[in-house]
Amino acid sequence: MSQTIAPALTAKDFATDQEVRWCPGCGDYSILAQVQKIMPSLGIPKENIVVISGIGCSSRFPYYMNTYGMHSIHGRATAVASGLKASRPDLSVWIVTGDGDGLSIGGNHTIHLLRRNFDVNLLLFNNQIYGLTKGQYSPTSEERKVTKSTPFGSIDHPFNPAALALGADATFVARSMDRDPKHLQDMLLRSQKHKGASFLEIYQNCNIFNDGAFETFTEKSTKPDNTLFLEHGKPLVFGAQQNKGIKIDGFRPKVVEIGTEASLDDLWIHDEKDFYKAQILVRMFDDPRIEGHLPRPFGVFYETERPCYEEMLNLQIEEVITAKGKGNLDKLLRGNEVWSIE
Repeated sequence: MSQTIAPALTAKDFATDQEVRWCPGCGDYSILAQVQKIMPSLGIPKENIVVISGIGCSSRFPYYMNTYGMHSIHGRATAVASGLKASRPDLSVWIVTGDGDGLSIGGNHTIHLLRRNFDVNLLLFNNQIYGLTKGQYSPTSEERKVTKSTPFGSIDHPFNPAALALGADATFVARSMDRDPKHLQDMLLRSQKHKGASFLEIYQNCNIFNDGAFETFTEKSTKPDNTLFLEHGKPLVFGAQQNKGIKIDGFRPKVVEIGTEASLDDLWIHDEKDFYKAQILVRMFDDPRIEGHLPRPFGVFYETERPCYEEMLNLQIEEVITAKGKGNLDKLLRGNEVWSIE
């Protein structure tokens, strides 16, 4: 008997017939394209992939992905995804959220998803602004940011999303950007490959309400001297001529000239399993507490293994059934805690 072989999927198979409704030039277009491009390589049937979002510009994502999905409520995409993964651990679950949706109203749900370590992929689009509601400051907006809701400048101290994820004991933390398609594809694939909660922060340009927020890291003239691409087991090297490196001076990162101030052997070697150095990497901003200008790291900061919540949950259920037998819901509801009102 002949066996029918399913045709190979392409990126077009993951696109819907819906009109993509983002502002022209929005970084979300690039992120959508890269997600659709990597999907066929996963070898997962479309019906076993689910995209869940909350509220915000990024949260229109499920409409444009030809998979199952849900446009849920504000800040609760992580909670909805947790319930789905607990009941259907066989599914590949992707969470799409933004810096407002995932770190403000949904911040509590985000940290608990990460600490519980559900095997899901969380993509946090960070544009440092509320784009859907037309330009208010967000939890990641820089201090003194002038917006419609902070006309005299924000006095809030911003969240560092990657540092927050590490603080919640996430088992995979990485960063990429919308304008580096190849790197973004690599990080999406790494996120999906990881068994556990994957947290991928994506710098996304909102060209209407916060245009150019990340241009230092995306423009050809400034990118080489301001970005540091992390590779496991390799020294931290950057610069247009690849002539700059990072050394550790005690617990502080320091930029050095390769060949004059240090050799390659003197440089910091990146180790994705080193939790303590990951804490330093995620905080490599132009921070007044750190002397000198530092490049912004992109790539995988940290990855480790820990049992997934849904696996432990189902194992516990099996163990209890083996020990006590299947429960009786009707008997439970009519137990000692039930009373009647005459």
